[in-house]
This record gives sequence, C-alpha cells and structure tokens, in this order.
Amino acid sequence: MYTRIYILRFPKDIVDQPIICQLVKQFDVEFNILKATILPQHEGVMILELRGHRENIKKGLSYLKGLDVKAESIATSIHRDDERCFQCGACTGICPTGALALKRPEMAVIFDAEKCSGCGLCVTVCPVKAMEVSLDRISGFSESAFDVH
Repeated sequence: MYTRIYILRFPKDIVDQPIICQLVKQFDVEFNILKATILPQHEGVMILELRGHRENIKKGLSYLKGLDVKAESIATSIHRDDERCFQCGACTGICPTGALALKRPEMAVIFDAEKCSGCGLCVTVCPVKAMEVSLDRISGFSESAFDVH
C-alpha cells in the first residue's frame, strides 16, 4: 500500500464539486483529510493523505490536474532518536511496511528508512517517544507535483 500526503489547491469555480468523492470512486484510493478550508467562491485548500496502489494514485493525480487542481507533495519522514530508544520492539508490531523489524538473535530494532511510508503509527506506540515524524515539502506547484515518487 502506497501512502503520500498532498496539499491540494482547488480553483474557486470548482470548490462546490464532489472531486474527492470522484477520486475515490474512479481510482480506488483511500483518503484522510488532515485539514481543509473550502469556502464558496474562494480558492479551496486541502491537506489530504492518499493511500492505495501507486498506479491508482498516479492516475488520480492526473485526474486532479485535468481539473486544474494544483497538488504539492509533502513527504513525511520518520526519525528515530537512537539515544532514547531502548529497543523494546513495540514499534515493530505495528509497522505496516516492515520498515521497523527485530534483528535476531540480538533483538535489536532495525529501522529501514527506505521502506518507511511515514504513516506515523510507530510514533504513537513508542513508550519513550524515540520516534518522531516531520513533514517536508518535496515539490512545488509544478508538473512534477503530479508524479508519484
């Protein structure tokens, strides 16, 4: 499952249309609205987490582009404070991508940032708060904002 967060900017003439509903129906993606400001006759802004197959998200972003919706990808990255982490393994049981795993027989928690989707589940279960999530803008309002990385 592929997960990314986007800032979407809707032109004021289409804010009253069910665009996100169509995105879900046509492209089989899940969404989580993290923040939204949608007012009649004003530009709409939404921070949206999209989850699904990479190709479906790519097609959905092309659909948005066709409606003149601008998308800016925001990367979520997870960082671990190795000094704070005491290798309890609580995070390994909840990690959906396998980015956190136990190395046996040492029972050490290994973090593979390349596998991490930035979902943040590990942050919520870490008893010593060794995991933290940060948001970074990775593209501007350009054609590349609609490319799936």
